[in-house]
Formats: sequence, structure tokens, C-alpha cells
Amino acid sequence: MKISIIAVLDKNNGIGKDNKLLCHLPADLKHFKDITKGYTVVMGQNTYESLPNGALPNRRNIVLSKDKAFKCGGCEVVNSVNELFNICKEDKEIFIIGGAQIYKLFIEKANKLYLTWVHHEFEADTYFPEINRNNWIILGKEDFEPDERNKFSYSFVNYEKVKIK
Repeated sequence: MKISIIAVLDKNNGIGKDNKLLCHLPADLKHFKDITKGYTVVMGQNTYESLPNGALPNRRNIVLSKDKAFKCGGCEVVNSVNELFNICKEDKEIFIIGGAQIYKLFIEKANKLYLTWVHHEFEADTYFPEINRNNWIILGKEDFEPDERNKFSYSFVNYEKVKIK
């Protein structure tokens, strides 16, 4: 199983404030949907609770929570990484979609990163873990300027973990 992380970050690795995204970027939302549609997405309880309409459609939604009593509609709930891996063992690829604690838990286990870098500094209270650039190669990068729907310039950057020989 391939473990991929998908996130949107500002210049300082900021990913959120008050359990919300730092900005509204429609192009990134479409990018996220296009990449994750049909796959399993894994998120923490806070991320699930921040979703405006609950479970994401056209995906298998799994919430990783320490709260053994936590329940949510349209999602499976697991309480450990081992439990997650056990129920996803047939999956070709799973996507880790946040939040910060979940990213930190999976950053060393991930094979791929799909990062949207917003070329702006926001006031954030939640951050993506530091990326050891020696462990990753860039597979592709697309740069975009602001437009009528997307207020900030941004880049879609795909990384793959370096295979150590």
C-alpha cells in the first residue's frame, strides 16, 4: 500500500488557524478532489469535525481518533495506526489529509507528498511537519498566478520519497 500525504501550506508550513484552512483556493479544492476521488482518505477527528458537510463523497473516509467512543456518519473510525493498516491492507493507495498530528504521525511512513504551496504568509496556529528535503525528490511542479477565483499565487508540487540503496 502506498501512503500519500496531501496538504496545502503557506510559506511557513502553516496549514490552519482555529481548525480552518488558511485561505479559500478553489483550484486547490478541485486539485484535492481530482487526486483523492475513488481512494481512501484518512484524517484526524479535528479535521473531520472541520468538514462543512461531513464525510467526503466518492471516497472511503477513515477517521483516526484516540476517543474509542467517537462515531461519525459516513466514516469508519480507527483508534491506532495498526488498526488503520489492517483495514486498508487491500488498498493500493491511501491519502492522509490532516490535520497536523496526523501528518506528523505519517510523514516518515509516506511514499508520496502532494503539496500545494501558497506563496503567502498567513497567521496560523497549526503547522505541517518539517520536510527533510534530502529524503524527497520533486516529481512535478506547476506554478499559478492569482486570478479572479484564486486570490494568491500557488504551486502544486508532487514529491516522492528517495529510495535508499
